Amino acid sequence: MRITVFGATGGVGQEIVGQALAVGHEVTAVVRDPDRLPGPLEGVGPHGVVRLDDGAAVRAAVAGRDAVLSGLGSRGRKANGVTERLTGRIVSAMEAEGVRRLVVVSAVPVGPEPPDDPLVDRLMRRAIGAVLAELYADLARMEAVLADSATDWTAVRPPRLTDGPRTGVYRKVVGGTPRSSRTVSRADVAHAMLALIDDPGAVKQGVGIAY
Repeated sequence: MRITVFGATGGVGQEIVGQALAVGHEVTAVVRDPDRLPGPLEGVGPHGVVRLDDGAAVRAAVAGRDAVLSGLGSRGRKANGVTERLTGRIVSAMEAEGVRRLVVVSAVPVGPEPPDDPLVDRLMRRAIGAVLAELYADLARMEAVLADSATDWTAVRPPRLTDGPRTGVYRKVVGGTPRSSRTVSRADVAHAMLALIDDPGAVKQGVGIAY
């Protein structure tokens, strides 16, 4: 499969690239800052590493792809609309090239609250939501960009991310949120995103994942 990965220098993005290459996918990596790459990306496709601010190169990087995956997100608590803006750039390039499948990282608080969530989880979620309100608002606007697009999008919504290993064992709710969503590793987020590429039931849906 030919895929393009945006945000390839981030924790989730690096995992997507590594896991995709390991199973034989052809990968093009798109980054904001090549200097943040941990090292050469062995095995990337003919476009190699592309800068996100190079519009022509971004459009070429998505042309003819089977899927586009994005691990883009803010690097701090001040989002400044970065995820909404950059995702809009991806969508525009995909629509111009007629590429349909898009899987992005969002966050659990953007999705619906499970009706059976224990009180402690509801309180924790609201406290975290208040602290990171700007980030979650940016992600909500990003999902609105997806909903208005012509892409076959899926927004993967994890809770707090960890640096744990890939297990392949996590709960997944299409169109909802797992009960007591607390943590999941970046490696398993990447695993879920790659697995969802070929899942027609996840198209134009948010997907909550958690341990």
